[in-house]
Amino acid sequence: MPELPEVETIANGINERVRGRTIHHVTLGTKPEPLKSPAALIEEMLTGAKIERVHRVGKTIVFDLKRKNHNAQFTVHLGMTGRLLVSRAEVEVPPHTHGIFALDDGREIRFVDARRFGRMAVVAPNTKYEGPGKEPLTISVDDFIALFKGRKTAIKAALLNQSLLHGVGNIYADESLFHAGIRPTRQAGRLTRAEFAKLHAALKDVIKHAIQLGGSSISDYVDADGVRGFFQLEHRVYGRTGENCKACSTPLKKTVVGGRTTHYCPKCQK
Repeated sequence: MPELPEVETIANGINERVRGRTIHHVTLGTKPEPLKSPAALIEEMLTGAKIERVHRVGKTIVFDLKRKNHNAQFTVHLGMTGRLLVSRAEVEVPPHTHGIFALDDGREIRFVDARRFGRMAVVAPNTKYEGPGKEPLTISVDDFIALFKGRKTAIKAALLNQSLLHGVGNIYADESLFHAGIRPTRQAGRLTRAEFAKLHAALKDVIKHAIQLGGSSISDYVDADGVRGFFQLEHRVYGRTGENCKACSTPLKKTVVGGRTTHYCPKCQK
């Protein structure tokens, strides 16, 4: 599933390409799973709307729309295998395309999702989609610590709790914990303030660097142009079980935390 850096990369790419354009026509597929709002409502709200901005909230891509009488928002969650692409109308439509949003300049925004875990929805007029948790890139260190105070769950599981921090997934939880030198199985509420401060800084640094490299292409992820990311080349622990740690040469291990496969260095992470 695309995580925060991948969704940020896609949202920024879409924004650069379609900001200021008007949605001329909407075509939705026949499969019901991708539609979190009724098809007729999506078509009504988007047709004729001007795209003011495209941005990310958590793992959700949000289109800010301007209509004649009110503002609106359209949200796209990519699920496991979803793609959001900008193409010329004459380019062949890929299989498993569930939404085509024709623009006034002859291009189309296309939502493609083979497994149909992604979702499209509209937000009530003049309201804003805010997501379930705090934003990892802007949260202060004091607020970050407060999120985990007294929690008995493993810190890796707590990082993945979208009601606490939205957007952090398996890859960036593992990588951030490695950079902070913290074992993923440690009880969240027992970390010291100094450890939380290191994790807070590591999480921001890892996410920002991943965004600069276009995210991690592990499975189906591509950006708005269909281009893969490069951060997977810099993973220190994720997906490297049995390989030697790049910092200490100790073989990396994996375990399961909160039902998720977790990668770590038994020497560097205490």
